[in-house]
Amino acid sequence: MKTTTRLLLLAVLALPVLAACKKDEGTQTAQTSKPAVAKPASPTDENAWNAYITDQVTRHLEGATSTFAYTLPAPGSEGYDDSFQRAVDKAKEDVSRGGVEGTLMAFGSADSAKTADMIVAAFNGAGVDTMKGVRVLFIGDAADKDRAEAAVKPSGAKFEFAEAK
Repeated sequence: MKTTTRLLLLAVLALPVLAACKKDEGTQTAQTSKPAVAKPASPTDENAWNAYITDQVTRHLEGATSTFAYTLPAPGSEGYDDSFQRAVDKAKEDVSRGGVEGTLMAFGSADSAKTADMIVAAFNGAGVDTMKGVRVLFIGDAADKDRAEAAVKPSGAKFEFAEAK
C-alpha cells in the first residue's frame, strides 16, 4: 500500500514538470518556423503562386476553424475566363449562405485586380452583418485593397489584407 501511494504521489508531482516540457517544445517550434515564401516573379508560374498563396494563408490561420481558398489560374491561360466565372459563382454561393464564426475565406492570385473583382462580385449581394465572425483575407496589391474592403465591410466580416510582395 505504501508503495502504491508513493508511486501515485510521484506521478501527480511529475505532471506539472511534464506539462512544462511540452510547453517549451511548442514555443521552440514557433521560433523555428519556416521562412516566408517569396512572391513569384512570373504571373504565369501557377505552381509558385499556389505555394505563395498557401504560405500566406497558413500565416493567417490563427483562430480559424475552417478555411476556404478562392484562387484563379495564371492570367491569360487557357480557359481563364471560365475559371474566373466558376470561382466567382462558388464564392457568391458561399457568401449567400452566410458565415460561421471561425471561418477564414482567403482570396488570392497572380492577378490582384481580378481577385478584387471576385471579392466585389461575391459580396455584392451579401446581407448586412450576415458574415459576423468570418475573416476575409485578401492577398493582393495595395491598389486593390480599398475596393475589396468596401465590398466586404457591410457583411460584418473582418477584412484582412496581406500585400503580395
